[in-house]
Amino acid sequence: MSVSKPPQPHSHFLPHPQPPNPSAHLSLPSGGSSLPASPSPSPTPSPSPVKISMQEHFAINVCPGPILPIPQISDFFPRFHDFPCPAAQPQQQRDKQAERDAAKERQLEAEDQPELVDSDDDETYLGTLEFSLLFDQENNCLHCTVHRAKSLKAMDSNGLADPYVKLHLLPGASKANKLRTKTLKNTLNPVWNETLVYHGITAADMTTKTLRLCVCDMDRLGRNEFIGEVKVALKKLREGETKRYNMGLERQAQVRSVCVCVCVAVMFETRGRILVSLCYSQEKSSLFVGIIRCAHLAAMDSNGYSDPFVKIVLQPDAGKKSKYKTSVKKKTLNPEFNEEFVYEVPHDQLAKKTLEITVWDYDLGMSNDFIGGVELGINAKGQRLRHWFECLKYTGKRVEYWHTLTQQGQPSSD
Repeated sequence: MSVSKPPQPHSHFLPHPQPPNPSAHLSLPSGGSSLPASPSPSPTPSPSPVKISMQEHFAINVCPGPILPIPQISDFFPRFHDFPCPAAQPQQQRDKQAERDAAKERQLEAEDQPELVDSDDDETYLGTLEFSLLFDQENNCLHCTVHRAKSLKAMDSNGLADPYVKLHLLPGASKANKLRTKTLKNTLNPVWNETLVYHGITAADMTTKTLRLCVCDMDRLGRNEFIGEVKVALKKLREGETKRYNMGLERQAQVRSVCVCVCVAVMFETRGRILVSLCYSQEKSSLFVGIIRCAHLAAMDSNGYSDPFVKIVLQPDAGKKSKYKTSVKKKTLNPEFNEEFVYEVPHDQLAKKTLEITVWDYDLGMSNDFIGGVELGINAKGQRLRHWFECLKYTGKRVEYWHTLTQQGQPSSD
């Protein structure tokens, strides 16, 4: 009677059945004798389970084959390799760098060429403006001739506009440096052929000033509308040469913060300038003082203008014959007087005199406001001294100079 081998108990400690391997087998603990080949007729106790570690168990269940290295993130994203790039990578970098250099060259070439305006785009095309500039250094004048504008943007409901051109000399006082042309009605191609003149412009101004020309549409019922503008740096303009421009209008640029050094330089010019002529006549033993004009005066009234007049006094004489006053020019910051006054004084005493010139703003029923002044005499400095010296040296010759008004030596009363 044969006894069958009892089934092995199921336990998670036992490994899954594997094919027999004569070279590798699990040895069971025994008393030193091997099991007989044939089953014993007598019953035997069940063998004790084989204990293995948890690491071995998971290694057998999960990775029954040969052990492989764990995949790294660099296997899925080759660009993050922590080892040196292959030899082909530098060539790719050189190609990319060459593309960047070519793009920069194309950008620089595009900046050098004038910007082309697409006339089909109503939102970007504003029109063109033709004008010419001439700097007359002998008379300290800047002439701006506004010729015409073409293909302006329609601003009114009828598809037309009422354009005019407004000139600003920057930096400087607001209304003192503004000039404008006449207004032309119902046209998008206006022709002005109008010359506007800035007086009191020196060669030093030409190196720092910028001329802005704004084209606007006049609206009687509402506020005037801005169409476009152009800007020209005056340092590019040569003395005595008429230069013609034909520029496309641009949108109004945003106001930027002005540098402190520019503001300080402008502070000395905000009072304005005055053009004075001096001539001493030996035949009449008299000094002729001409007050020709003022330019870029400071605005003293609430409307942004002034009502200027000029007072001249020959010191130290305190009599009434030594004091003169010009007429009052209403609501202007660039008055033109063209008035002349005579002082009877010997030539040998003229060197001891001082000519005091002051500009005032006339106020009805109130005290007049002092705008600025200048003193010419032997104690003056710079251009004021040169003006006085040439008057004494070249008798019979009329000498004209522009002088900057200052607040130094302001009289206590008018």
